[in-house]
Amino acid sequence: MIRLGINVDHVATVRQARRTVEPDPVAAAVLAELGGADGITIHLREDRRHIQDRDLEVLRKTVQTRLNLEMALNEEIVAIALQVLPDQATLVPEKREEVTTEGGLDVRANRDSLEAVVKRLKDAGIKVSLFVDPAEEIMLISKEAGADAVELHTGSYANARGEKEVEKELAKLKEAARVAEKAGLAVLAGHGLNYLNTAVIKTIPQVEEVNIGHSIVSRAVLVGMERAVREMKDLLSEKV
Repeated sequence: MIRLGINVDHVATVRQARRTVEPDPVAAAVLAELGGADGITIHLREDRRHIQDRDLEVLRKTVQTRLNLEMALNEEIVAIALQVLPDQATLVPEKREEVTTEGGLDVRANRDSLEAVVKRLKDAGIKVSLFVDPAEEIMLISKEAGADAVELHTGSYANARGEKEVEKELAKLKEAARVAEKAGLAVLAGHGLNYLNTAVIKTIPQVEEVNIGHSIVSRAVLVGMERAVREMKDLLSEKV
């Protein structure tokens, strides 16, 4: 069955709105794992708008599945990753003015620095994934840069409206997944996925894992984190 990674950033967003101690993303991660999550994802941003250094340190000690650290090509964050040693690092673009990560990493423009950071992370025993837009050339550059995996940016698919537009975006994801697998990359997917649009993504045979944050945290506000995760796990196990 396809793996489910849970991003708990938005739990920290609620906490930081009041600069207090609750809700705790560490507690959310524990409940997510109890609900069946196969991994926990957090994004330590340069401006620390939600996840804090303390969260990363405690999660590294408490996560029982896999800890995936989303991070920019930033020397400070790279140094922290090399010290904390998450199970996986996912390199993402980062803009201070954005609400959440928009668009995939520009692997062409950042090729030299990307290769250097990937090598440093892998030399430390950290698996490396690149959060990228679904395009053939990007898959090939990602492989040449030394990545172990790509996480296909599903935002355009999630935002598509109308059957034609949805099919167009889905076709891009399917072709990118095929090219990535052929190049020897593991294929993950994430961004904008929810309880309505994820069922189709799981039909792409190369996709091993989906990473979902906002939708599950939103559902958890109403029904609790364990149930919210369990519902998504059930959806992923259903036959389409």
